[in-house]
Amino acid sequence: MVSDLLIYNIGTLITSKEIELSNKNLMENIEILTDAYVAIKNGTILLLGEGPYDKNIIDNKTILIDAEKSVVTPGLIDSHTHLVHGGSRENEMFLKAKGATYMDILNAGGGILSTVKATKEATKEELVEKAKISLKKMLAFGVTTIESKSGYGLDLETEIKQLEVNKILANEQPIDIVSTFMGAHAIPKEYKGKEEDFIKKVIKMLPIIKDKNLAEFCDIFCEHGIFSIEQSRKILKEAKKFGFKLKIHADEIESIGGAELAGELETTSSEHLMAISDEGIIALKNNGVIANILPGTSFYLKKEYAPVRKMIDYGVQIALSTDYNPGSCPTENLQLIMQIAALYLNMSPIEVIKAVTINGAKSLNKEKQIGSIEIGKKADLVIFNSKSLEYILYHFGINHTKMVIKNGDIVYNN
Repeated sequence: MVSDLLIYNIGTLITSKEIELSNKNLMENIEILTDAYVAIKNGTILLLGEGPYDKNIIDNKTILIDAEKSVVTPGLIDSHTHLVHGGSRENEMFLKAKGATYMDILNAGGGILSTVKATKEATKEELVEKAKISLKKMLAFGVTTIESKSGYGLDLETEIKQLEVNKILANEQPIDIVSTFMGAHAIPKEYKGKEEDFIKKVIKMLPIIKDKNLAEFCDIFCEHGIFSIEQSRKILKEAKKFGFKLKIHADEIESIGGAELAGELETTSSEHLMAISDEGIIALKNNGVIANILPGTSFYLKKEYAPVRKMIDYGVQIALSTDYNPGSCPTENLQLIMQIAALYLNMSPIEVIKAVTINGAKSLNKEKQIGSIEIGKKADLVIFNSKSLEYILYHFGINHTKMVIKNGDIVYNN
């Protein structure tokens, strides 16, 4: 079969296909080819290998791309973002510099609640245009799939508006968008002291969101002063009944057993985890829950980083994401997050790339379609302006992307 597009002369092809290795570190068990090529047909991977390619897989219509010995990886996956939101919160950065805590700002009507106000006031068209700017930046950094949460509505109308924006965006730009309903992101001021009434309200939203086919996942902010373990369990169990796959913001600020709850409910992923306990780590490992780590949040808030090396030693699978949001991590730069992970989480280059490719796909339950370069999977690839993966992590704060291919099409060419 003749290919539509062929990338050849690849110095290092990181396929992210999981393979058997003598090394027991399951965060490094991915395939790496040298002097390689990838052939693409009808938006999927047709063939790949090392050495010279078979001339029979090209003709005069095949687009040929010389990788010039560069690094090629699967399209990067940013599996935790709060993409769709109104406004910004730059003023909070300087309140924090003066000693204000996250909860201080939230209790004063700032934080998530200020973004809720801005998102409610924004039109759907305004939210679409604002998010498109961010998606264009993400694409330039090599991102081909993201997860996008609601949660800046806290009422049915605005939650639906955010999720409908995701649907519009999915059809108007190249990046694939996986939607997550996060109506339980904070307690609205009018429900202070009446938290159980708000929980009932969120539960009533679930069948409506599902009937409209607006979200695949349900997430909740399980944290002291936000949603307790019991409240989180109640909402997530109801969500599962309606067919949602589950995620949970867990142990971000305090260790209250969020990771243990993730294990109990067998959520697809558990997010943040800066304050995770040893029992929580074991619960994630024993129940196959992906630990979605967001080091940009620790960096921006000047907080402790999640104990990733301990998690890896226990055998937990790690994903890395930006947590792009207006309050605690206002960046679309997944490459910067990868660099922070190498510097501050002591992750190896292979661990980092696995965390933003095949493990990112696992955290979205999409590993059969994306996350690795394998025959039959979507042809989502990044060609980097680098001859080594190590250099991409070493030379920080710049964009190393040379070209992005999405579904077999060149969608970014630097």
